[in-house]
Amino acid sequence: MEALFRYNWMVREEWYRWCEGLSEEELLAERTGGVGGILKTLFHIIDVEWSWIRIIQGKPDFQEKFEDFNSLQKVRELDAKFRVEVEEFVRNWESSMENNLHQETEPDGSVSTDTWGEVMRHVIVHEVHHIGQLSVWAREIGRKPVSANFIGRGLLTAQTTEQ
Repeated sequence: MEALFRYNWMVREEWYRWCEGLSEEELLAERTGGVGGILKTLFHIIDVEWSWIRIIQGKPDFQEKFEDFNSLQKVRELDAKFRVEVEEFVRNWESSMENNLHQETEPDGSVSTDTWGEVMRHVIVHEVHHIGQLSVWAREIGRKPVSANFIGRGLLTAQTTEQ
């Protein structure tokens, strides 16, 4: 699981560098699909990742407002701030945590129950989904998107040598 989080973080960093070549107008432009635009999508990805990690641990969650982070630099700073906590949790993930339960009361009063393993995988695929949207938008503005390849990034090799 850690390798997939590291993949997402690596690809996200590449998207940040990709965004450096865009005007603020392009970064903030409303687009079809997703949460509405390139910078809003990057903000949403990091907010959701951090929020879910906190929620399953029973820590308080609060919703950041995009208006407070509406520049590439501010989004990167928020990501760096949140990543410390997320990365620590991911690094310390153990298989025994897979079936821990997270219960949440929905707005309609019903209760949903998910395992921590399900939540962690949801966080991973949530980002992959939105990275796909960024790729479509990149092509719409005539730019080559960041590669989504997992292969060739040395993620499993690095993990093996770390152990």
